[in-house]
Amino acid sequence: MKKSILFALAISTFGISNAQTLTNTKGSEYKFTVVKILDATAIQNQNQTSTCWSFSSLSFFESELIRMGKGKDFNLSEMFVVRKTYPLKADNYVRMHGFNNMAEGGGFPDVLNVIRKYGMVPEELYTGKKNIKDPHNHGLLESALKAILKSTVDEKNTKIDFESTHNIIENTCDTYLGKTPEKFNYKGKDYTPKTYAEATGINPDDYVIVTSFSHHSFYSKFVLEIPDNWNWETVNNIPLNELQETMQYAINNGFTFAWGADISEKGFRFKDGLAIVPQMPFTEMTDEQKLEMVKKPQPQLVITQDLRQIAFDNYETQDDHGMHVVGMVKDQNSTPYYIVKNSWGKDRNECDGYFYASESYVLYKTTSIMLHKKALPPAIAKKLGIIQ
Repeated sequence: MKKSILFALAISTFGISNAQTLTNTKGSEYKFTVVKILDATAIQNQNQTSTCWSFSSLSFFESELIRMGKGKDFNLSEMFVVRKTYPLKADNYVRMHGFNNMAEGGGFPDVLNVIRKYGMVPEELYTGKKNIKDPHNHGLLESALKAILKSTVDEKNTKIDFESTHNIIENTCDTYLGKTPEKFNYKGKDYTPKTYAEATGINPDDYVIVTSFSHHSFYSKFVLEIPDNWNWETVNNIPLNELQETMQYAINNGFTFAWGADISEKGFRFKDGLAIVPQMPFTEMTDEQKLEMVKKPQPQLVITQDLRQIAFDNYETQDDHGMHVVGMVKDQNSTPYYIVKNSWGKDRNECDGYFYASESYVLYKTTSIMLHKKALPPAIAKKLGIIQ
């Protein structure tokens, strides 16, 4: 049996035996023993867009629906969320006189806000494509939106027509992505996007976003200072050891989580099915050692709160990518790794679009995670003032 098929089987089989072993690529000496694998829906492809935040969030919510006993056949529309977010982001950009981020990127709070304000729809009802066979590509749309907004907030303008600008943005989004459905029939029932979201049972207020940075007080909320946090959303701040505890507790108790992280590290090797932080710095490695790194388990760097903070402060850790963590494994040296579902399609590595991120990498490079509030260890939830 090919390794990629073996991996897909492991992911799709709930309650698989802990004796199941996996690996990352052909010829690799990595031998992963399953700790826990939770149900996930099919791998999607964000193609030529920076909409990972929507893909990872909706993948997470699809797993939540499975966890809640709602069924395994959900495929929620990522582009419905994206389409509804663009005008909100544009409005903010105008109100800030152009001094705010206006790009394809976003964050987990954007998805929660869209569900609250607009609802959700199935993928088959809204693809965000003119031609279903085309890959997602928002290059022309983004260029058009930026041109409109730049002319609106030009410093020569002493007065603008906010409503007119908003309507132009809405019409431009419709031109490129299509109009979102106001009412629809799905599987024999009539819905609006809001009633469909309500019917799923997903309550945005049940979800929390957590991080760990020492430049703000722990057990408090703060506005995470990353460009894609265009709406200045707050996150819950806990010490690194408790972030580690939270992620392990969530997976071990049947909860997946959405993962925002930096993927610019040399140890992020999606093609090789790995994300690692070797104890030996890359600058000290020989070419042979760099090749061996993806073929054989290496000692991982011990991540501290200070090390994590310095990387964030120095721009080494940025909010590059949103993904979905669906399980845990350990290698033959008992080093823990998280199983990560990506949104780059199934064919870019031998793990069917998944990869293994060492716990060191996750602790070092996480910007934030989104999870159900019941996935928090009770003692940590209490410290944050979150009622489970």
